[in-house]
Amino acid sequence: MRIVGLTQVNELEINNQEQNTEKLTHFNEAGEAHMVDVHAKEDTYRVARACGTIKVNDAVYRAVSTGTAKKGDVLGVARIAGIMGAKNNSMLIPLCHPIAMTKCDVEFELDEKTSSITAICTTACVGKTGVEMEAMTGVSVALLTIYDMCKALDRGMEIGQIHLLEKSGGKSGHYVTNHT
Repeated sequence: MRIVGLTQVNELEINNQEQNTEKLTHFNEAGEAHMVDVHAKEDTYRVARACGTIKVNDAVYRAVSTGTAKKGDVLGVARIAGIMGAKNNSMLIPLCHPIAMTKCDVEFELDEKTSSITAICTTACVGKTGVEMEAMTGVSVALLTIYDMCKALDRGMEIGQIHLLEKSGGKSGHYVTNHT
């Protein structure tokens, strides 16, 4: 990723596909924001995976990894919060369509060396539009829940690196990130 002025530019290889050069669809001819009409699109099976990381101090890492946090099972609560966030995505992101998800999983990877916890959210549906935003919202809410449950031990936790790992289905096909 490089910074250009105030804009971050991701330099991702998109599976040897050409960059999408179509106009942004969330704006009408007058330049006003609107919800895209997807009625004519084919229903397809769509899956998305996203991830993000929270860096914590040693006390938080120990409490989460050993299940001894005073507020209870941090990862269990964060998992449910992430699923709820994904299910309620269209209530949070104004122009997203409500999605009837057929699957939503939130998993965690703990890295003792970096005192970090990575949340991975996988979402799926059969529909006319994808579930990428649901997966990223699920990750964000799960990480925010970890922060909320552990802030008494560390107010300096850092949430970041939230991004789409992979998506399939729909007209744009299969996408896999090259993030390492």
